Amino acid sequence: MSLRLPSVRSFITSILVGPALVASLTLGSAGTAWAADCASRFLDGTQPRVSLPAPQGRYVLLCNLDFAVLVSGTTHEPVWVAEHLTRQDVRAARHQVRQGVFHEETRQPPGDRAHLEDYRRSGFDRGHMMPSGDAPTEVSQQQTFSLSNMVPQTPDLNRGLWAGVEKQVRDLAKSEGEIYVVTGPAYRTAHAATIGPDALPVPTSTWKAVYLPARRQAGVYVCKNLTEPRCTQVPVAALIRVTGVDPFPTLPDRIKAGMAQLPEPKAEPYHVSPRLQRLTRRILSRFLKELLSSGSPL
Repeated sequence: MSLRLPSVRSFITSILVGPALVASLTLGSAGTAWAADCASRFLDGTQPRVSLPAPQGRYVLLCNLDFAVLVSGTTHEPVWVAEHLTRQDVRAARHQVRQGVFHEETRQPPGDRAHLEDYRRSGFDRGHMMPSGDAPTEVSQQQTFSLSNMVPQTPDLNRGLWAGVEKQVRDLAKSEGEIYVVTGPAYRTAHAATIGPDALPVPTSTWKAVYLPARRQAGVYVCKNLTEPRCTQVPVAALIRVTGVDPFPTLPDRIKAGMAQLPEPKAEPYHVSPRLQRLTRRILSRFLKELLSSGSPL
């Protein structure tokens, strides 16, 4: 059996983020670290727009060799991760041996960053937002192993369907020549399950927005972060409406409202030990019981 959270009015709302958590995140002027060419990662050089209240947020824009991250000092997790993925990148990435080492993000203040201890014996994987499989060089691959590029994902999602989404996106880059990708976490309520000493919130789902310049089309994969995960596709407009994150601000509204026919992901072969599955289910079940007993809206 797997944990299945109760349904809500709108399926799109349930797989994305509720307004309660949006209100708890605050957006100030984002600092910038490692001033690489961040603009080249964004469609038309314009970074994703985040429509959140702004009295006291601690956001930092981190520029890496092949991706950019807006990371929150409040959640200790990325808000979004942007990449411009090309056919050449994917071909080069195929020759890289996966050898990254997970590490803490030293470009953030210690009190704002996630720590390795947060994930130990948590029952959750350190889920990449920019996949290491997209990185065309050894240095770029190592940068993807920063905790600023990670959110807690169930092993079943991270190693199965999410890996399938990542593969389909790489295949799109190969067939299209170039695509723009923005990835992030979403939380359905303000009372997210948390892990570790830093109380990292566990996303209800993770999403990956894709823009295909040659077709002038865009769409979003959204995957439930459960022990029996499932993925669906929604328009960019739905992502913006529910999360407040606009991955491609320069796109016309008609493209954001449309739906690109993205290829359906297939779960990659993997093995999650029964012990790890039990631990993940126990943590999620405990959170759900606490949420229901508190009377908080789901």
